[in-house]
Amino acid sequence: MKNMKKLWALLLALAMVLSLAACGGTSDGETATDDQTTEDTAADETTETDSDLAYVQDKGSLVVGITYFAPMDYKAEGSDEWIGFDADMAKAFAESLGVEVQFQVIDWDNKVLELNGKNIDVVWNGMTLTDEVLSAMECSQPYLINQQVVVVPADVADDYQTEDSLTELAFAVENGSAGAAVAQEKGLSYTEVSDQATAVLEVSSNTADAAIIDSLMAGAMIGEGTSYADLTSTVALTSEEYGVGFRKGSDLAEMLNQFLEITCSTGLNVENMINKAYGAYAYAMIDLNGRLDDDQVAKIDRIPEVIRVRVV
Repeated sequence: MKNMKKLWALLLALAMVLSLAACGGTSDGETATDDQTTEDTAADETTETDSDLAYVQDKGSLVVGITYFAPMDYKAEGSDEWIGFDADMAKAFAESLGVEVQFQVIDWDNKVLELNGKNIDVVWNGMTLTDEVLSAMECSQPYLINQQVVVVPADVADDYQTEDSLTELAFAVENGSAGAAVAQEKGLSYTEVSDQATAVLEVSSNTADAAIIDSLMAGAMIGEGTSYADLTSTVALTSEEYGVGFRKGSDLAEMLNQFLEITCSTGLNVENMINKAYGAYAYAMIDLNGRLDDDQVAKIDRIPEVIRVRVV
């Protein structure tokens, strides 16, 4: 508890330092001339105008662009609250800046336009760091490794275990996603849909033979114990890194890098999605669809200072 409070205090201090760094002044207590004052004021106004950190703190909110993407950003059944790994981290980051977080569902294909039009302040939604993304946004350091995987009905999965076996399939992929990019790169037949959840639905409804989605989403959304128990994943087509995207040149990207560095150094294991911050508490969250075996219990028991809660 005490360590977490120190963490938030440190992050808030970092935000203040970067905000104050934009302020000009004269050295050694000298009195500024009228011309100097005018120039310094103009420089300050320009810097503040160009600072996303100052912009976000001035309006009091961080608007996060997302799509429905479990386990990164999603809503529990019967709830209006956005939760998930990325959602929780976005909430913690906004708190460190001293602002409220707001989540805005976007058309993934228009994410750069949404950013540049200031409809949102950040894209935080399991975003693959492609060359296109890196050239259009100011991105954070990578925080998670992901793959693009093929999703097919479980009863035909044995027929689609290699890339060569996929050539005759009709795929559903999300607009502007890494899945769409890899389908195009490999010359596969595909139709673009609004999001990855819809791509999975297309396979379940037999309107597509297969889908290409993030492995993290596949792990949360398909297979035994899910709403799509009759679907499974087969071939991994790529290995990639997730990052968070801000407007080009935004100083918030460096703020987030410092946030990630601090959370990792204080024992919040961001990469492996084990220890997560919520308010003044650190907790371990493990989603289970089935019974724990002895090896899994032993691994959990070895995690230090974890409060274990069983929800039934």
